[in-house]
Amino acid sequence: MPTEVIPHADLDQETKLQPPYHVVLLDDDDHTYEYVIEMLGKIFGYGRDKAFQMAVEVDGTGRCNVYTDSLERAEFKRDQIHGYGADPRMPRCQGSMSALVEPAEG
Repeated sequence: MPTEVIPHADLDQETKLQPPYHVVLLDDDDHTYEYVIEMLGKIFGYGRDKAFQMAVEVDGTGRCNVYTDSLERAEFKRDQIHGYGADPRMPRCQGSMSALVEPAEG
């Protein structure tokens, strides 16, 4: 019976993880707190209390980190924010909120 040779893994190789990225929600005057709370709940699954605190932060500081993950997943979540649609509670609202993806600094 032939002997099977199993190659050894190179022990010097390290698994490199992708660096994390933040999805940052940007403030504007065209969306209500209720819209922000609803949107964060539907896209990220956040409860009302957490989503409300994020709405307060974005309103007070102009921005809020709402999610951190790999670049690909962060870009997908940003795109979901951009595609969420206008706030029906605000007649002047023309579309979704803005968000950006930026590297998470360690």
